[in-house]
Amino acid sequence: MQLKSVTYPACPGGPAHKWARPGAGCCPGRMQNSSSKPCSCPSLKLREVASMYFTLVAAFLVILVVALQGSAPRGSDFPYKVPLDPQGLLELSWNVSYPEQAVHFQLLIRELQFGLLFGMSDRGEFENADLAVLWSDGHNSYFGDAWSDAKGQLHMDSQQDYQLLGARRAPEGLYLLFRRAFSTCDPKDYLIEDGTVHLIYGILEKPVHSLQAINVSALHGGLQRVQLLKPNISIPELPRDMKTMEITAPDVVIPSQETTYWCYMAELPEGFPKHHIIMYEPVVTAGNEALVHHMEVFQCAAEFDSFPHYSGPCDSKMKPDRLNYCRHVLAAWAMGAQAFYYPEEAGLAFGGPGSSRYLRLEIHYHNPLVFKGRRDSSGIRLYYTATLRPYDAGIMELGLVYTPVMAIPPGEDSFILTGYCTDKCTQLALPAAGIRIFASQLHTHLAGRKVVTVLSRDGREQRVVNADGHYSPHFQEIRMLKEVVAVFPGDELITTCTYNTEDRSRATVGGFGILEEMCVNYVHYYPQTQLELCKSAVDPGYLHRYFNLVNRFNDEEICMCPQVSVPQQFYSIPWNTFNRDVLKSLYGFAPISVHCNKSSAVRFPGEWEKQPLPSITERLRERVPRCPPAPEPQPAAPIPLELGRLRRD
Repeated sequence: MQLKSVTYPACPGGPAHKWARPGAGCCPGRMQNSSSKPCSCPSLKLREVASMYFTLVAAFLVILVVALQGSAPRGSDFPYKVPLDPQGLLELSWNVSYPEQAVHFQLLIRELQFGLLFGMSDRGEFENADLAVLWSDGHNSYFGDAWSDAKGQLHMDSQQDYQLLGARRAPEGLYLLFRRAFSTCDPKDYLIEDGTVHLIYGILEKPVHSLQAINVSALHGGLQRVQLLKPNISIPELPRDMKTMEITAPDVVIPSQETTYWCYMAELPEGFPKHHIIMYEPVVTAGNEALVHHMEVFQCAAEFDSFPHYSGPCDSKMKPDRLNYCRHVLAAWAMGAQAFYYPEEAGLAFGGPGSSRYLRLEIHYHNPLVFKGRRDSSGIRLYYTATLRPYDAGIMELGLVYTPVMAIPPGEDSFILTGYCTDKCTQLALPAAGIRIFASQLHTHLAGRKVVTVLSRDGREQRVVNADGHYSPHFQEIRMLKEVVAVFPGDELITTCTYNTEDRSRATVGGFGILEEMCVNYVHYYPQTQLELCKSAVDPGYLHRYFNLVNRFNDEEICMCPQVSVPQQFYSIPWNTFNRDVLKSLYGFAPISVHCNKSSAVRFPGEWEKQPLPSITERLRERVPRCPPAPEPQPAAPIPLELGRLRRD
């Protein structure tokens, strides 16, 4: 929709002009300087001028955004797309403009009732949310930028930063186009940044006469997680001998429950030679786009000659235990992601000697409406070539070792744990020319809220490798980095995770279980080295001293007997302020056990126990959001839309 500039006459008999700022001069033949009072037209009274002003503003806004009958906007203008609701009645498409530092949204509403709310919040709540609102009183429709307070009450934002660009009716529904800057410097607005964004929506099923009349708690709504700020990366040229392979779970009946993780075993042909995966993309059964939340393909451990066939829930008691040895990630996709491309000079090796030909596909089905009998054959399509590229890509684990010595007390809103890949390990294990990290997959379990990996050199933080300030364990994908990160021998990679355990009554320890915790960054890099795991954990001896200290300063004796496991000792601690603060302090100064491991799970030669924590003398400066130029002051009023009379059920 092309928007035209509209001009209006000034005073009667005067020349036409665009609306002027107060004091800019409005009458023909009248001069004004900075010291004089604002001019006025002697033929009109102040009340008449004000009436004309507001009438023309209203008319201008209606003309500006009047809904047009026509075809849908081109899909190429909005390359990223995701269904918002489980039925697919709301579909969001968007594009990212880094020069403008803005996101352009296209919202398709297939069955418009009396409006909807769309916006962003920290964790997907409707309270303290930044919202664009379309609503109707049954006769007239309005659009406005709003925010909700801690009680969910809506307020019109004094700074209208959701900029409506147009509205179009098409056979498939109503298209609503609007724009939002990454940063608006409005304290009521959400800061759009790298990482996960929690999008929320709510459908208005009845007419409302004002924004304040909307009851957020009574809305039919939900949330969707996406990575809004996609990296602007050129697509590499693909080779002519490229082949494809689909790893799909055939004819799965999606269980009639909200959350299911489905596991399916596949295998490569016997004698399958070494190839390079150079790209992969999702294969989602038509009609199930809103149910298939994310998918991963894992390669199994080469130490086993065979793996049993299995197709069923990953948490089923019938699942063979050997499937737990299929943990090497080959591909990972999450809703809203497009195809994943490897750099032209590298590919991920699979097949050939020393490589297992068994693969495990894991699909997360999100079925909040509990559909029954829905069949699915989704999965991931691998693109691979026998013409090997110069470098094998590798995957390295950074962060914390999977051990219960790293624990989070209950009732914490933001407890921090940090894992270290030390300079000693990179000095020993990385080639002189270093490695290049081009993608990253952050990972925690259910308590994770933030994850960041920082590159440090000579005690000075150099750059962020990957960060997600709104991380969700329910939205995991391998993300391309905006820029390749070079890591050299002697560098340190420090991964920090923030956890929330406010809903838990006992300590959360590190481990493989879903109610235990992890702090991991799987970095994808080239050229591949022998270093597959570079992680740390607190020294066990210092943790034992902590348990002894807690025992001395608490009334109830805690059994520190050798036969009592570390988790049981954590579970028995009375979590008062003293015990919490001492544990935080312990993790901040105690020496660490470093795991500098080869792919065989054997450590590189060296002394890795009781290593000092890396000393950071210079931190990265916190990025200050760039604010767009301040707009001209405008009344905080909704924009009228001519959408016609909306339907009543």
